[in-house]
Amino acid sequence: MYLSLGYGAYKWTVNETPPPWQPLRKPLAQCRLALLASGGIYVAGQTAFHYKDDTSFRAIPRDTAVADLRATHFAYDLTDARRDPNVVFPIGTLRGLAQEGVIGALAGHAYSFMGGIYSARRVTEELAPALCDALEREQADAALLVPV
Repeated sequence: MYLSLGYGAYKWTVNETPPPWQPLRKPLAQCRLALLASGGIYVAGQTAFHYKDDTSFRAIPRDTAVADLRATHFAYDLTDARRDPNVVFPIGTLRGLAQEGVIGALAGHAYSFMGGIYSARRVTEELAPALCDALEREQADAALLVPV
């Protein structure tokens, strides 16, 4: 896949140590949950993602209608995601869980980015810190990462 985009052979990142574990400090039913997804989802009217090393993300208001969500990605078949974005961006399911009291609330925005970014360095130095800053502003207690 990366060769067809003009890159060299991909070298997978190997993390020698596990990430630090942080247990929840309160029950999930009291937590503000943020959704992070790598499926290239955006809202109609927002700029679509670029296929080549796009380290930007889209903030999607939690009350956005599913019908207004769009998908673009170079690394997976978009048929099902375009039919129902919830398969890669389960905002509707999470809204239901919030209404049922399973989770306390959804953060004001969900965040989507383009998975398959070739440069692990750029993910580490650009995308991850920007997403962490956004989650801090949202005062999220926990995040659900939906990788594609």
